[in-house]
Amino acid sequence: MNGMILPLRPRYEWQLRSRSLVLGQRTLIMGILNLTPDSFSDGGQFNTVHASVDHALRLLDAGADIIDIGGESTRPGAGAGTTDAISSEEEQRRVLPVIAALLHERPGTVVSIDTYRATTARAAVALGAEIVNDVSGMLWDTRMAGACAELRCGVVAMHTRGLPSEWKTQTALPAQEVLPLVANGLRSAAAQLMLAGCDRNAIVLDPGFGFGKRGAENWVLLREMDRLLELGFPLLAGVSRKGFISDAIRHLHADAIPMDKRDGATAGVNVAAALAGAHILRVHDTARTVQAATVADALRNSIHSAS
Repeated sequence: MNGMILPLRPRYEWQLRSRSLVLGQRTLIMGILNLTPDSFSDGGQFNTVHASVDHALRLLDAGADIIDIGGESTRPGAGAGTTDAISSEEEQRRVLPVIAALLHERPGTVVSIDTYRATTARAAVALGAEIVNDVSGMLWDTRMAGACAELRCGVVAMHTRGLPSEWKTQTALPAQEVLPLVANGLRSAAAQLMLAGCDRNAIVLDPGFGFGKRGAENWVLLREMDRLLELGFPLLAGVSRKGFISDAIRHLHADAIPMDKRDGATAGVNVAAALAGAHILRVHDTARTVQAATVADALRNSIHSAS
């Protein structure tokens, strides 16, 4: 009788600005810190430097390996390409004091700056951020790839289809087109970064769940995500509290599902992502995800040690 078969998750040494992280030995957790009044999940909750740093410390103490700090919402209908887009000055006003205060309070923290703007990336790295996480895959600011190369920092390049203002009206993708579209976009983003001078070992790729993928398209992407390992880069999965998860559990709830009530279902999806090969999980609920990822890693280790 054959046992469960999982894809091999390659190990990498992710080169950051001043250090490196081993990827693949266990699933790493990236805790989300949104410093926005309008993010889909936790907008406005952390509107002072003190509250923001306190939350970051809670995420770290619960097991987060990385804190991802963002100052502009990219929820559907907002962000780049719309009248809701904030200025780079406003974005930096939100994020830079928190980065400085967090690194003062906990100097060893691995900070990631969630931005698609090269100017904000430069300012954040100058303060000590180790990673630039660009949800546009270097598409919304043509200076970003060059900036990351000059900064010699870690980079997360996400696949995004179109702009947030377009997501609700985009034509549905046939199931067979989802994975090739994402793979080609990620391959292009990685090539752009390396052409600009980024070291291959600095790059992590994110398939971009929910970013220009609607409903069932995300389940197709999750189902076939292991094929993205063939690109030869570590993978990050950001599924936390996304709408496609809420849709899947809607029949279990009589009323609208509060964001924090999606965390149990999110943990289930994160287990699936880790078993499919994700090296890093980007999440709101760090404590729950640490447990879920530990279980996924234990299963993976059991299967591969027996083979």
